[in-house]
Amino acid sequence: MQGSDQGPVTNVSGQGLRIGVVQARFNHAITGALAKACISELHALGVAANAVEHVTVPGALEVPVALAAMAASKRFDALVALGCIIRGETYHFELVANESGSAVTRVSLDHQLPISNAILTVENEAQAWARTEEKGRDAGRVAVEMAHLMKALS
Repeated sequence: MQGSDQGPVTNVSGQGLRIGVVQARFNHAITGALAKACISELHALGVAANAVEHVTVPGALEVPVALAAMAASKRFDALVALGCIIRGETYHFELVANESGSAVTRVSLDHQLPISNAILTVENEAQAWARTEEKGRDAGRVAVEMAHLMKALS
């Protein structure tokens, strides 16, 4: 099987994996579509319905807190971060985008747990909608692939 622009992918079977999904509710129509695409992809890859734990939080800055709690539980093989930050007229966009991205990475490194980051950072709503389905599916696939890689490396 070929990955998009990445070369061959060896194992994308989600059978036996447990995946946590954290969705920001801010821009809920977009993040809901991201979650739907992600969870659909996880199921298509063989992750059992009862092996996907999907929670929501108010916004992108709250996503890392929920991810950290899930990581600390040691119940998951991988996690997924979903959100949508749309540029506005103030510096707030940069703050939320930078801090949420940095915190997601920190949780992943601190817990040695893969986190597929699909918190979209876009200029406008049209850009978000253009990326929603593909990025949602990619997030699910990356979580499964990285879960297998981490198991192989440990």
